[in-house]
Amino acid sequence: MTTRILTVAFCLLLAACATNPVTGNRELSLMSEAEEIAYGQQADVEIRREMGVYDDPKVQRYVSDIGHRLAQLSHRPNLPWTFTVVDHPAINAFALPGGYIYITRGILPYLDNEAELAGVLGHEIAHVTARHAAQQLTRSGLGGIGLTVLSIFVPATRPFGDVTSAALGVAFLKYGRDDERESDRLGMEYAARGGWDPAGVPAFLGTLARIDEMSARGIPNWLSTHPEPAERVVEAQPLVKKLADPAATETRRDRYLELIDGLVVGDRPEDGIVRGHHFLHPIMRFAMAFPEGWDVINTPDQVAAQEPGQKHFMLLQHVDRPTGRTLEEVAARSMSSARFRRVEGQAASLNGADAYVGVYQGELSGLGRVTMRAAHIQHGRQIFLLAGFAPVSGYAGVERDVAAAIQSFRPLTQREASEIRPNRLESYVVRSGDSWQGIAARGGNLVRANDLAIMNNHAVNEQPKPGLRIKIVVEG
Repeated sequence: MTTRILTVAFCLLLAACATNPVTGNRELSLMSEAEEIAYGQQADVEIRREMGVYDDPKVQRYVSDIGHRLAQLSHRPNLPWTFTVVDHPAINAFALPGGYIYITRGILPYLDNEAELAGVLGHEIAHVTARHAAQQLTRSGLGGIGLTVLSIFVPATRPFGDVTSAALGVAFLKYGRDDERESDRLGMEYAARGGWDPAGVPAFLGTLARIDEMSARGIPNWLSTHPEPAERVVEAQPLVKKLADPAATETRRDRYLELIDGLVVGDRPEDGIVRGHHFLHPIMRFAMAFPEGWDVINTPDQVAAQEPGQKHFMLLQHVDRPTGRTLEEVAARSMSSARFRRVEGQAASLNGADAYVGVYQGELSGLGRVTMRAAHIQHGRQIFLLAGFAPVSGYAGVERDVAAAIQSFRPLTQREASEIRPNRLESYVVRSGDSWQGIAARGGNLVRANDLAIMNNHAVNEQPKPGLRIKIVVEG
């Protein structure tokens, strides 16, 4: 009986094994290729609905054409490959089983040329061809993977609803170090087979390393799902030399810059727009200014800001289903439900908008005991929460900045709202005497000088040379 059971178990195990198309090895997999495709098809609908599809047929066609060329050179050319630019400002790219590949419009400004784009697409194709995605799903029990909602800064403000969560990025799967190395290698090989310079992969990894170095935030993006870019730059170099081929040297930089000219950068007007430390919402018709120099992140659920290197935070969000006859009652119930105790408070007018502004104390995960200045603001038929907070011991140092930011809230006129346009990418030829700081300032500091350098494949302390064609960000 025991022998028979073992035989049956062994047969079932063999049936659950599949040949890896890349390595040729047999491996445990509870997903057939048909199931991979079915899973990808179903999730594709959700992703398109959740993130949106970038409305530019020219850009979509360009990315899709490169993706399909690479896929036909891969180990699984017969999958129903699809390539989609999703309408999201995060720096991200990800893959689903079955051949569904996505890149955000937010990653495109940080790619310097077509070879880097081919490298990113090739890397994500490799996660599919090597069955990394299917293996992760197998380990998770087929269905435990979905859109992962990630924190922006710290999981500190959850008592106020889902205020630190947003689909800034997608981390369906976090691959192991070996999977990442294999995808880097395969992505470079696929790109080289297509005639693109395989050095595009380590070049973009270098850009990611600069972003990683400059960022104090855990922003969900390619850095979340693709760890340690600086180390991977070093690991990729020997393969670049090995793949060196006179036929694989194309970067097509000019073509790439031409195709992404006019690309929307950052937020869409319907989501509100961050410009420096200012936030403008042309649809809801209001504006405000966070403290100057703070990092500001806009998501579908909230706007959050942090003073770099400090545990000083602000947030702006819509109050869902407020209860109370007055703003004071709404504020009392909202803050009490979050287990915050009022220290003081009073009615106020913020540039014509009725508000109740109070100071509160309470506990927040990750920060401990904090002091918070919170304004509940009536704007039209909606109520917004605009709050700033810090650990009790450090609140005094940020109180003036938070109070000024709250006072900056103001309604927009219809004319002001109608004149707000999304930021867009534009080409610019560097002139003698130009610096990243000067170029950023002339453009109204829509992006910081450091970010402008990184977007153009430069170290932040390396100034651009005259005659170089670069990407800049302009209003409208």
